[in-house]
Amino acid sequence: MKSMQAKLPRWLLPVLLVALALVARLLPGARTIDDAYITFRYARNLLAGLGFVYNPGEAVLGTTTPLYTLLMAGLGALSGGADAPFPLLALGFNALADAGTCLLLWWLGRRLGSPLAGMGAGLLWVLAPYSVTFAIGGMETSLYVLLLTGLAAAWLARRRELAALCGVLALLTRPDAALLVVPLVAHRLYEAWRGDRLRRGEVLLFLLPGLAWGVFATLTFGSPVPQSVNAKLAVYRLGAGESLIRLIQHYATPFHWQNLLGAAGIGVGLALFPFLYALGAWRAWRAQPRLLMWLLYPLVYLLAFALPNPLIFRWYLTPPLPAYFLLILLGAEQLLRTLCQWRAWGAGLRVALTAGVVIGLPLAGLLSEWRLRLDHGPATPAPEMAFIKLELLYRQAAEQVTPQMQPGETLAAGDVGVLGYYTGARILDTVGLNSPRSLVYYPLPDEAYVINYAIPAELILQEQPDWLVALEVYGRNTFLRDTRFAERYQLVEMLPTDIYGSRGMGIWRRAPVP
Repeated sequence: MKSMQAKLPRWLLPVLLVALALVARLLPGARTIDDAYITFRYARNLLAGLGFVYNPGEAVLGTTTPLYTLLMAGLGALSGGADAPFPLLALGFNALADAGTCLLLWWLGRRLGSPLAGMGAGLLWVLAPYSVTFAIGGMETSLYVLLLTGLAAAWLARRRELAALCGVLALLTRPDAALLVVPLVAHRLYEAWRGDRLRRGEVLLFLLPGLAWGVFATLTFGSPVPQSVNAKLAVYRLGAGESLIRLIQHYATPFHWQNLLGAAGIGVGLALFPFLYALGAWRAWRAQPRLLMWLLYPLVYLLAFALPNPLIFRWYLTPPLPAYFLLILLGAEQLLRTLCQWRAWGAGLRVALTAGVVIGLPLAGLLSEWRLRLDHGPATPAPEMAFIKLELLYRQAAEQVTPQMQPGETLAAGDVGVLGYYTGARILDTVGLNSPRSLVYYPLPDEAYVINYAIPAELILQEQPDWLVALEVYGRNTFLRDTRFAERYQLVEMLPTDIYGSRGMGIWRRAPVP
C-alpha cells in the first residue's frame, strides 16, 4: 500500500476524495427535509428585517441550530436576500462541509498509523447514506459533523485556538455537541492545572461566541435553550427503551449489510462491529492517547440519547458515524494483520485482502442503499433513505392553501417546515417547536395515539386556527372523533397518502361564525 501511494502525486488522493464527495451530493440534487425549511424560514425572516423569529412578533427560539441559521442568512444575503434559494445554498455548503470531513478522516487515519483506514473512512463518508441524505436534505448535520471531526483533529494536533473555535461553533450548531466538548474542556482545564497554562486566544475564542449568543438569546427569547428541546421530549409517545433499541440497531448496521444479508446482516453486525470498534479504539488510544474522548464519543452518544429515550429522528443517528467508521476500519485492519501474520501469507495477498475487507466490503454495503432513481423527487441517483414523499405532499397542500388564505390567517400543523416556508403564513406549531402555547395541551392519554404523535383536539378547539393541515393519523383518535371539531371545521380536501399508516392528508378550514 505504501509503495502504491509513493507512485501517486500527494495531492491526487485528497483531490479525488473532495471531487467524489461533491459529486455524490450535487448529483442527487436538493431533496430538502421538512425540518430544514424551519431553519430557512428563520433565515429568511432575519433577512427580511423581521428578526430572528419564525412567526413575526413571536420571540421563540424554535431552532436548535443558531449557527447554521445565521450561516444560511449570510449566504442568502449574498444571493438574493430574503428571496434567496436556501435549499440550493444549503446543498452547496453541505457538500463542501462533507468534503472537509472526508479529508479530516484521512488525516486522522494517517496520524493513527493507518493511511488505509483513514482513506477508507473518508471514501465511505463520501457515499454514506446518513451523510449524503442530510447534506442534500438541507440539514445542519454536515456542518456539525465537520466541526466535531475538526475539533478532534485540532485537539490531536494541539492547535488549541482552532480546537476552541471548533468546540464553541459545534455547540452553536447543535447543543448536544456538549457530549464531546465538555469532556475536552475538562481535560484542557486539567492540563492547565498541571502547568500547561491556558492561552488568552483559546479562552477568548471559546468564550466570546458562546457568551455573545447566550446574552442575545436570553434577552430575546428568555433562554438560550431552544424551545424545541422541551417540545420534542413532551409531545411524542415512546415505549420504554425504544431509543436504545433503535440506536443498537443503528450501530449494528453502519454499512447497511442488512440490504445484502437480510436479518443475518443485523445479527452479524451486533457482534462484529462493536468488537471491531473496541479493537480499533484500543489501537488508536495506544497510538494517540490524547484522542481518548473522541474515541469514546460513539459510546457516550449512544448512552446519552438512550437514557432520556427521545424520539430518534434520522439525522440524530449521523454524528457518531465518522469516528465509528474510522475505528471499525482500524479494528478490521488490526485483526487482519494479526491473522495474516499468523498464517504467513504473502505481502501482496495481505495488502489485497486488507484493502478488500477494510474498504471493499463496507463500500459494497453502502452502495446497496443507493438507487439510480427513486420513485419520487428528482430523477437522479440518491440513497433510498433520502425519501421526501411527505415533504412533496406538504408542498402540494401549501400550493392549494396559499391562494385561499387571507392576510393574517393562521395555519396549524404538526410538521411545519414546508408549510411555513411556502405559505409564508402565521403558523400554529402543534408540536410546540415554535409555538410554546401548544405544550399546555400535552401530555395526552395513550389511547389518543395511533403512532408516536397525535394532535390534541382541545389545542385546535381552543386556539382556533383558521386552517389545519395534518395527516389523518395525527387526529384519528383525537380531533376527528370530536363532534365539536366537525361542527367548527370543514374538510376542504383529503390528499391521498398512506404515509405512517394514514388514510390521507387533510386540509380543514374553520367554518365561518353564523
